[in-house]
Amino acid sequence: MEKETWKPGNMLYPLPAVMVSAADKKGEPNIITVAWTGTICTNPAMLYISVRPERYSYHMIKETGEFVVNLTTESLARAADWCGVKSGKDVDKWKAMKLTPVKAEKLSYAPMIEESPVNIECRVTEIKELGSHHMFLAEVLAVHVDKKYMKANGKFELNDTGLLAYSHGEYFGLGKKKGTFGFSVRKKK
Repeated sequence: MEKETWKPGNMLYPLPAVMVSAADKKGEPNIITVAWTGTICTNPAMLYISVRPERYSYHMIKETGEFVVNLTTESLARAADWCGVKSGKDVDKWKAMKLTPVKAEKLSYAPMIEESPVNIECRVTEIKELGSHHMFLAEVLAVHVDKKYMKANGKFELNDTGLLAYSHGEYFGLGKKKGTFGFSVRKKK
């Protein structure tokens, strides 16, 4: 196999395309779409988002120390993309995309997006100024899941929500399941 070498860059794909909701201390909310996000730790539950300082939501998150990560689905693809390319200083993204802000339980300012199947309330613990993006390390305070994806046995069917992924400038549904955790080492019956 012949390979071509490129300059250093981010080619770690696919990523979740999430809508992050935030608000300033006056209660003015906004939504920013973020793909630079991920899990940091299980216990305590922590995640991160990386945001350019010039983005409209950046000062809201820095000022209040809180945000909500709202998972996106194929039905939210247009809203996710639109909220990523439009600025909240020019337009009300909530109204334009017909999204519903819902009061978070543990946070004072940042609302949740009702249409998202999963909302993750986060409190910033540290900001790392890394260059083009600043990383907000955050503790997860609460997770809210849409009850319509709950089975009778109490299992949440996250993969039935139609999750959206972002890869190299394009959005994708997750597609067909190829295995489950540990399937490669399980003994056959």
